[in-house]
Amino acid sequence: MANKWGRLTVKAPDVLINKAGQVMDSEVIEALMDGCVKMDASDLHLTVGQPPVYRRHGRLVELEGYKVLEHDDLVEAVKFYIGEETSSSRYWQRIEERGGCDAAYAFGDKARFRVSVYQQKGHFALALRLIPYKILSFEELGLPVEGVKELLHKPRGVILLTGPTGSGKTTTIASMINYINENRDCHIITIEEPIEYYHESKRSIVNQREVGVDVVDFAEGVTRNMRSDPDVMLVGEMRDLETMRACLQAAETGHLVFSTLHTVSAPKTIDRLVTAFPAIEQEEIRAMTSTSLAAVFSQELIPRIDVDGRIAAYEIMIGEAGGSPAIGNLIRERKTSQMRTTIQSSAGMGMQLLEARLARLVNEKKISFEEGYNRANEKNDFLNFVDKSLMPADFDAVLVREMHAGG
Repeated sequence: MANKWGRLTVKAPDVLINKAGQVMDSEVIEALMDGCVKMDASDLHLTVGQPPVYRRHGRLVELEGYKVLEHDDLVEAVKFYIGEETSSSRYWQRIEERGGCDAAYAFGDKARFRVSVYQQKGHFALALRLIPYKILSFEELGLPVEGVKELLHKPRGVILLTGPTGSGKTTTIASMINYINENRDCHIITIEEPIEYYHESKRSIVNQREVGVDVVDFAEGVTRNMRSDPDVMLVGEMRDLETMRACLQAAETGHLVFSTLHTVSAPKTIDRLVTAFPAIEQEEIRAMTSTSLAAVFSQELIPRIDVDGRIAAYEIMIGEAGGSPAIGNLIRERKTSQMRTTIQSSAGMGMQLLEARLARLVNEKKISFEEGYNRANEKNDFLNFVDKSLMPADFDAVLVREMHAGG
């Protein structure tokens, strides 16, 4: 069903309907999280003036039959996740200083949630991201298994996972860390804000550090970790220049480093990494990146049309530390515009363009033509790869409208 605005709806369970006239309490919050798990939703949004809203396979789904949330409901929800407001609470200090905070919550043996608390229009709001306990295999993620395994046995280098928020970067990295944990004798240290997937030590030793709890920030964490005999490091996000520099230096000194960036393609990741630094440092960073980069995985999560759910599409670029001197040379020579050609011609090394993968998913009738076209960075390349018989009949009209809009 849908509400008057066309947003999808789902009926609330009795436990919520029966409490619609009361301020939100722990029973209601736990029922909402339980609904997230049962619906296979990726997110839960709690906002004043709105009923609880889930995100399921990319679409918003409104909870019907409970109530519209009020200020007091959100205050109680915030207290549930981060505790009562006290002067010693690091979470409340962050809210006071930054207007929000991130925390993690373990929902029994069902799942974990990354909880983002923020403020809007003078009220609290919460966004909960579901983190399943099950770590997916490379096959389930749609990754090229043998190529990824080969990369994960490299002794050094930087492996970057890129893509928009909610594209599955955390899930992919968790799978990679789990593979190393099961198959290599390593000391793995993660630096996260907050810790999302918990990794139990298996063949490897795994230590997980949380920013704001175990370490001041990402850059400091990388620097301090160098004294802890690590083989593999996961740095949750390259947010600033110091973190970027620390990750590159760690790779240069013989460590395998994983991190994330919010970029939309592998070549643009290189530009983002280098140009983030002042001009006087860019040549040095370019040289470090050219020899330290092992791989970039740029990914999108797309609604399926063959079954319920979403499927990942990856662009994969292998760097010099991963076995491709050609990419290293292009980085040194500032020829990022030629990287797409190298990626396309290096399928034997495990590289692939996002557009080629999108077109394949369309040709296999797993995603719609419209979704594939909209997610492609280079539309013409996508059109060259895709089965022309799957184009919609009015596609030319669509192109004309885009040309007029762009002009």
